[in-house]
Amino acid sequence: MRVTIAEVARRARVSKTTVSRVLNNKADVDAATAIRVREVIAATGYIPSAGAVGLARGVTRTVGMLVPGLTWPWMGEVLQGVADVVESKGYGLLLSTANRGPDSLEEFSRQVSAKAFDGLLLVEPPDAVRHLRVLHDSGLPVVVIDDRGRRPAFPSVGTDNRQGGAMAARHLLETGRTRLATVTGPRDFGCTADRLNGFNEAVLDAGLTLDSRLIIEGDFTSESGEAAILQLLHSGPEFDAVFAHNDLTAAGVLAGLRKAGRSVPGDVAVVGFDDIPLAAHTQPPLTTIRQPLRQMGETAAGLLLDRLGGAPQPDEPVIVPTSLVVRDSTRSVQETVSTPESGTLREESPT
Repeated sequence: MRVTIAEVARRARVSKTTVSRVLNNKADVDAATAIRVREVIAATGYIPSAGAVGLARGVTRTVGMLVPGLTWPWMGEVLQGVADVVESKGYGLLLSTANRGPDSLEEFSRQVSAKAFDGLLLVEPPDAVRHLRVLHDSGLPVVVIDDRGRRPAFPSVGTDNRQGGAMAARHLLETGRTRLATVTGPRDFGCTADRLNGFNEAVLDAGLTLDSRLIIEGDFTSESGEAAILQLLHSGPEFDAVFAHNDLTAAGVLAGLRKAGRSVPGDVAVVGFDDIPLAAHTQPPLTTIRQPLRQMGETAAGLLLDRLGGAPQPDEPVIVPTSLVVRDSTRSVQETVSTPESGTLREESPT
């Protein structure tokens, strides 16, 4: 059964009015009582109704954040960037995940109905939030981080995926590779199209063309990377480099190449995308395109707080630049001598 305000009041040994005052951040509740009430709320999982809160949106001084799950390898950096900004401005952060599917989203919907937060930061779970436009149109400020679905109606913060794809191609071409394969993300994701388009444009600029037989769709998992590379080795034309659309996929590519007895970077050079911690610890360490993940979180949180303060909604997505981190998966043997494991950061200007 859903916990009621009466149950919270009973457990905290206070009146329902006192619980409501704590929820409304009223100053006339002594600190010890407020702490006790909040401890009961946390222990019971109580979600206040709109009537219990009784607040117009914009005075809870709490920011909501909905993420697909906490196991995504780059989620921690994004969350830290958000928390740094939100806490520095005196706001609380109410974090929800979509990890339990419909049950999680039902709980999240109750928080929305209860006006438990002033604005929402959303790292969009695929096919999870069907009523996002309704929330936004109802007056809830929403900022999307890493907008895979390309929803121009909502303010968003992302990285320059097209620039990153171009960087990957130019780096591989600079190392003398000419037969370039690609393991993409899901084709319906905007970032997949942008990374592939940027990669292709840089190849065309060099007077070469991508062989369509060397473009394999993956799903951002290491398993898809390994499967794709084994497929290419079995039936595709020869290749001497692979651009994987994220680092997990690249780790799978490396595993597949090892199984096939191919050396990296001797036979095949490999570039990933993201620069998650894993990238510095693969065998060999992975050259990758770095997404400034913490900066993305900071930028999104700042954008949302600006909107809560009355600033207008930006007309275009906020894009933060990528950079190239060179490690052993694309270096020659001579270059790997006396090279730090963490890699060399090489920044390029957007093209």
